[in-house]
Amino acid sequence: MLEQGYFITAELRVKNPENVEHTKSQLTLLCQKTIEEPGCTLFSLHQCKSEPTRLLLWERFNSEEDYKIHFQQPHTLQYLAQDLTEIEQFFASLIVT
Repeated sequence: MLEQGYFITAELRVKNPENVEHTKSQLTLLCQKTIEEPGCTLFSLHQCKSEPTRLLLWERFNSEEDYKIHFQQPHTLQYLAQDLTEIEQFFASLIVT
């Protein structure tokens, strides 16, 4: 069983359907850099099989503070500055069992 922590599920939509592959490569790079951040133990990109422009990020940070620090990191700011995706849904959750 996973340890408690600060879990995030973010559903993203690629703004320009012609940029799906580029967006996935940029998010893959973001995942590689984010997982190296102190306090991050999961940062995984998923793509919907039926809707290629629909992406999910599954994230686990040790704390909400670690999650907030993630948005101050240069690699996060660089990704966000590209304006490739928009947030469709966002959930913060805790493990129940």
